[in-house]
Amino acid sequence: MARDSADSALSLTDQRLVAALQWDGRVTAERAAQVLGLSPATVRRRLHALTADGTVRVVVSPVARPRGGGSAGALFLRIRVLRGKLDTIVAALAARDDIPFIDVTTAGDEIFAIARTEPGSRDPLVFRQLPSTQAVTALEGATILHVFRLTSEWRHRVLTGAECAALRPPAPNGTADRSGAGGLYGVDADGVEQSLIDALASDARLAAAALAERTGHPESTVRRRLAQLVGQERLITQVVVDPRRLGLPIEAKLLLRVPPDHLATAGQALADHLSVHGAFATSGPSNLHAAAYFTDLTALYGFLAHDLSGLGITHVETAIVSRSVKRTPAPVRPIAAR
Repeated sequence: MARDSADSALSLTDQRLVAALQWDGRVTAERAAQVLGLSPATVRRRLHALTADGTVRVVVSPVARPRGGGSAGALFLRIRVLRGKLDTIVAALAARDDIPFIDVTTAGDEIFAIARTEPGSRDPLVFRQLPSTQAVTALEGATILHVFRLTSEWRHRVLTGAECAALRPPAPNGTADRSGAGGLYGVDADGVEQSLIDALASDARLAAAALAERTGHPESTVRRRLAQLVGQERLITQVVVDPRRLGLPIEAKLLLRVPPDHLATAGQALADHLSVHGAFATSGPSNLHAAAYFTDLTALYGFLAHDLSGLGITHVETAIVSRSVKRTPAPVRPIAAR
């Protein structure tokens, strides 16, 4: 794949293929070619080039949005460490299965992370392990109360409306249009479904034949159960790609304070913004958090100076990400019905 460096933006054709995968992670080369006006051979060749070297990975989303946007149990962590110990702490956090997201900011001593936990529990990581580590100088933990936007729901805006509509999998039961992702929605998977989800966790584009070989189920069963999972929005895929390859080299984390009567409106406005790939309400003084991609610092300034106005926000703290350490999901487990 011709490129000046590992950080340079992909060609428009490749970016459009990435966007197609965001709408349907298991889209066939024939379907993508038909919608994007390419030949199937070109799509196969470009997809192979993008995935063979790890530039693009399609995985099962590590986080599912429960119906109504509530949180299944997660903490937003802000960790400050001694500068000489940053890499050591980051490596220890990255090795944990209960931490799917880790970012390091340009401050040089600051880590943002998301940790899975039981709602309301005294999580050992927060209450014992991190505080007892001498390299950690400060720790803030906020419970995620409501999800407005997940990373798996963000779409790179390089496709037309008609192309997006053609690529979007049919809504379950013929229901109305949706944002592009759903969740496990309180449904327990049986043994067959869970084995398929586990097998697809790190490569959601595995063919039915390969899944049948890995799981030991008949290929006909695999195809039928996959269709059910997709049709019921219970298999949510996520495209893992460095945003710099999409021409978006600036990622900002926003910690916002909003009065209660503006929280829902402001959160939804952020979720609807084209740049925002994550938005959620939390406990703590910064009760609304967001993450967004930008083409440059001028675009980030415009977002802060203009796009956030009128939302009732009383305080904004902005942190720029220097390195995304972990966006790799652990095996996904369904949310149990409550």
